[in-house]
Amino acid sequence: MPDRACGGKLRPGRASFPIRMLAPSGPDVEFDAPPMLSRALDYLSVFKTATRERWDPWTPFALLVLGFIGVAFIYSAQLTQSANDWWKQVVWLGGGAGIYLAVSLIDYRLWLSIWHWFYLACLILLILVLLPGVGDAQFGAQRWLDFGFFKLQPSEPAKVAVLFVTASILTRAKLGSIRQSLGSLGKLALAAGVPMLLILLQPDLKSAIVLPPMVFSMLYVSRLSTRFFAGALGAFMIVVGLVAWDTSGYIKFMKSNNLDFMRDKGRYETHSWIPLKDYQRNRILTFAAPDIIDPTGTKDAWNLNQSLISVGSGGLVGKGWTQGTQAQLGYLPPAVSHNDFIFSVIAEEKGFLGSLTVLGLFGIVLINGIRIAGLARDRFGTLLAVGVTVLFAVHVFVNIAMTIGLVPITGIPLPFISYGGSFVLSCCLLQGLVQSVYRFRKDFT
Repeated sequence: MPDRACGGKLRPGRASFPIRMLAPSGPDVEFDAPPMLSRALDYLSVFKTATRERWDPWTPFALLVLGFIGVAFIYSAQLTQSANDWWKQVVWLGGGAGIYLAVSLIDYRLWLSIWHWFYLACLILLILVLLPGVGDAQFGAQRWLDFGFFKLQPSEPAKVAVLFVTASILTRAKLGSIRQSLGSLGKLALAAGVPMLLILLQPDLKSAIVLPPMVFSMLYVSRLSTRFFAGALGAFMIVVGLVAWDTSGYIKFMKSNNLDFMRDKGRYETHSWIPLKDYQRNRILTFAAPDIIDPTGTKDAWNLNQSLISVGSGGLVGKGWTQGTQAQLGYLPPAVSHNDFIFSVIAEEKGFLGSLTVLGLFGIVLINGIRIAGLARDRFGTLLAVGVTVLFAVHVFVNIAMTIGLVPITGIPLPFISYGGSFVLSCCLLQGLVQSVYRFRKDFT
């Protein structure tokens, strides 16, 4: 049986499966299954439809409604175009539902013994996408692997890999003071840092910045010394200061050389040792000092202004589904209206009440995730549920705050609503893990 202290390892048995057959006369006769059939049944035995606890209905209900809202407003955002991304989203959600169900049926403790294989596969994908001629380059970044019928963004499964490696290390670690925890923290920094570095090399800042909050939340519930978090906060403030200093140098460089912030992107990158791209510096300036960059001259400033108009013009009940003007007339660009800025479309067409409904549904998912983390009977289950919930909370907060100008534009999508195949599938896998923690939390001896 699983070991309660370390979260347990699920080892399916290798015994042959008897098959009962009815003889022409006389009692039933049992035959051992052929080896191949026995092996197949052995693998299928990890999917358990019956546990000591029923399914949690609240999160699946909220996710179903969010998925329906996403499809409806992707359709609305692209109504004047010939794109059929709403139909593709239905396909992704259907595939994601299958992944959600499959992961929910697997005892989450199984991942404690096989996470390293998943982690290794994700590292290989992250390396492959960086190779010339292998990764598909778009918009100045090399983030996709093109399989013809499907483009995979390796940073999405990498989020799951970082979740697994963090939960696994912290489950087995004995944390206390910083000195006692140095070995485990060093191992965790290396294991979680390598995927983050590979993601940054693509470059994909938006996928990398959601990982530290997830990791730190799991460290927090592991009762690590508060001195560590004080030091981490200090390091964060230093990073913020360096970015601010670098951005100030960027402004001076561009102005002193009479360069255009939009047209001459890339000119400052060779003069700075801070690993930022000039388009990322422009995004920071769009948020922190919009007067320095002409709002009509930068894509991000234009997108933000149109997003603010969309949100502000929705009023209490909105203009009606498919009746919004910002996306329909192309003011909110088609390239972002159905993914990064889908919340702006919802706010314009369904107003404050529609926006509040979306926030309420996300609230159900997040609060229920914390509740399930508290119900878990082992550290591994608690860490998985907390990590997934914080990851989703960061996505929701940053995406919505981005559309109303509270944080810089990063391109972080909104779970189950923004268009995207890899993102939808990874979200379904992550929520399936939380459901598994709920279903198998009482299966201890």
